[in-house]
Parts: sequence; structure tokens; C-alpha cells
Amino acid sequence: MLCLHVVICGIYKAVKNDTERAFNPIYSYSGSCSFLLVLPLSILFTGTIAFNNLSLKYVDVAFYYIGRSLTTVFNVILTYLILGQKTSPQTIMCCAVIVGGFWLGVDQENVAGSLSIAGTVFGVLGSLALSMYSIYTKRVLPHVNQHIWLLSYYNNVYSCLLFLPLIAINKEIPVILNYEKLADAKFWLFMTGGGLCGFAIGFVTALQIQVTSPLTHNISGTAKACVQTVLATYWFSETKSLLWWFSNWVVLGGSTAYARVRQKEMEYQQRPEKLQETRV
Repeated sequence: MLCLHVVICGIYKAVKNDTERAFNPIYSYSGSCSFLLVLPLSILFTGTIAFNNLSLKYVDVAFYYIGRSLTTVFNVILTYLILGQKTSPQTIMCCAVIVGGFWLGVDQENVAGSLSIAGTVFGVLGSLALSMYSIYTKRVLPHVNQHIWLLSYYNNVYSCLLFLPLIAINKEIPVILNYEKLADAKFWLFMTGGGLCGFAIGFVTALQIQVTSPLTHNISGTAKACVQTVLATYWFSETKSLLWWFSNWVVLGGSTAYARVRQKEMEYQQRPEKLQETRV
């Protein structure tokens, strides 16, 4: 799938030659500065994919939303640690609500007898990696002159290389070579479809972070995961308790409240600038 992303971005890069000038000469693809800038982003991208897949290996798609619900909380913590931006008491209260919904969801999975500690831990690590990836994308984009295609190209090239040792370490090469449907056209059709969807998600993610903020991306991702939970429960004909559904709504409510609080805070911060522009 990542190789398909590289091919798509590479074709675009070849057709539109002016994109090659997106990097400042100091940060050319062959330069060490470019590598050092994009490599941490690729590591986080690789970690996000790996932890997500490992989480889905041990938990149902429906519970995946609960396991990944701490993205917003990590975003607040990392924004303070990395960017030095302080958080208001109202925002901390919203994060507390999200954490409460997370623990209630975990408790209900335990009551149902379907709790997987490994799947939950991998889900939390996936949330952490995604938060760091969102913040770091915002920091790297200026170094590629805000070119999403170019950043996606380099990011996917590095990620493909990073996945190779991981595949070897986990002894998955013989599993891949001995897979009975490896030469099946239907298998590759689904893989190609998944790759195209993954590319679209990755491109839109970077674009959304570029024009808005990591926070906005994480909030919309939470809403998407909530819809995914409802669809997965219906698709797999799963029956969940009332408290289990309540935990989902607690997380969604806390995330919505967090988005509203941050929106009002940003409007308040921008008000003096608008008044100053009006006077000028």
C-alpha cells in the first residue's frame, strides 16, 4: 500500500516538474537536512500504521474507537511539551471527560469478557503516535514550501524503507511468500483499493493539518471513528451494553466540548489582531 502511495506521488512529481523546486536547495532530497527533517515524521507515520494494525489484531473494530480515544488528550499534552502552549482549565476538564469515557469503555469490555490488554495498549500507543505525527507535520510543511505532494512522496519513501526491517524482525517474509492468495487477482484488487483509500486519507490528513491545525484533524478523526464504531457494530451484528454505548457518547461529547472550547479561545486570541487591522 505504501509503495502505491510512492508511485502516485512520484508520477505527480514527474508530471509537474516545478514541484521539484519546492525544496529550498539546502533541503534537497539528496541532502542530509531533508532526510533529518522528514525521517522523524516517517517514523511516527510508520508507528501509527503499525500500532493501529496491532490494535485491530487484538480488539474488535467497534472497540477500536475507545482504544484510540486518547488522541485529543495526547494532543493537549504534546502541544504543551513540544510547542510550549499552555492549556486552559476548561480544556483540561474536557480531557478529563474523555479519559473517563475511555476508562468506562475499557471497563465494559472487561465486563463483557472481550477486553484485550495488548489491543488497548497498542491503541493508546497509536493515539500517541498520531498526535505527534499531526504536530510534527505542521512543523515540517514550511520546510517543503507547504507542498503536500512532495511531503507525501518523501514520507512514503522513507516509511517503505522503515517497514522492511520491521517485516524481517517479525519473521513475516516467509508468511508473505507462502500466502496462498499472493497471485490472486482479487487479492491485489482489494490491496490496490485499500492503497488508494490509504493514500487519499494520508493526503487529506496533511492537507487538513496545513489549512487548519493538528487539533482540528484530531477532532474530525474522533468523529470519523465514532461513525466507524456504529457501522462496525451494525456490520458485524454485535450487541453492546447500554454503558458501553454511553462510554462512546462520553468520549464524543468530551471531544465536541473540547473543540468548542478551543474554538472560542482561538476567536478570543484573534480578536485583538482584527481590531488592530481595522484601526490601520
